[in-house]
Amino acid sequence: MMITPENLVRHELIGLPIEVVEGRNPSQVGISGRVVDETRNTFLIETRSGDKRVPKSTNSFLFTLSQGLKVKAVGSVLVSQPENRINKKMRRSRWKL
Repeated sequence: MMITPENLVRHELIGLPIEVVEGRNPSQVGISGRVVDETRNTFLIETRSGDKRVPKSTNSFLFTLSQGLKVKAVGSVLVSQPENRINKKMRRSRWKL
């Protein structure tokens, strides 16, 4: 199944291009690259200057989907083990184009 803005949070995020667009820590805003690992609370982002581990709960992220669409997701929605996010009920307003 293809990843769309509507089902992004219910899919595997490893491999997707990502950018930190908002966050509590200003030094993390602007980090961009590709998701190479994901834990319950963090993303490991492969950047040109090395891997960076970024917390989910305090940041908002911009994902670029294969069809070129950009989707902004509030990190607190993504806090969960990846395999458990599939069953989580979420409101559409927590992520958007």
